[in-house]
Amino acid sequence: MAADLSALRTGLTDLLGDRLAGMDEKLGELTVVVKAAGMLDALVRLRDTAGFEQMIDLCGVDYSTYGDGAWEGNRFAVVYHLLSVKHNVRLRVRIFAEDDDFPVLDSVADIWPCANWYEREAFDLYGIVFTGHPDLRRILTDYGFVGNPFRKDFPL
Repeated sequence: MAADLSALRTGLTDLLGDRLAGMDEKLGELTVVVKAAGMLDALVRLRDTAGFEQMIDLCGVDYSTYGDGAWEGNRFAVVYHLLSVKHNVRLRVRIFAEDDDFPVLDSVADIWPCANWYEREAFDLYGIVFTGHPDLRRILTDYGFVGNPFRKDFPL
């Protein structure tokens, strides 16, 4: 398995080039951090060239209190969980929104149509806006609800 991850790491480094912001391996799984500016191109490359044809999950994350508040860097990220059935490997892709006050990332609903409702969930619960989403509106809270309940600063 370690040899497979080493080969995957090398292949992804070559494939993503300057779109890659970081890479980490823990518990036998690889996580890549992709720059927001080149995210759509990077994700299309992962789907079409690397064989990660399925997006199995997408979730928003608020890192403001991560590590007991010692987190330095952008506050909001979207984490994509990709699967290559052909190669029998999973990949986690983390992309940070550049603006902590108004987090915005490109929608991947045109790349993986299943992302539609996952992006709506991240929008509803974290306030992450997905540019180009075909129907970005709340999905879990009432339409009149004010705020984003999964943000760490949401009043309880």
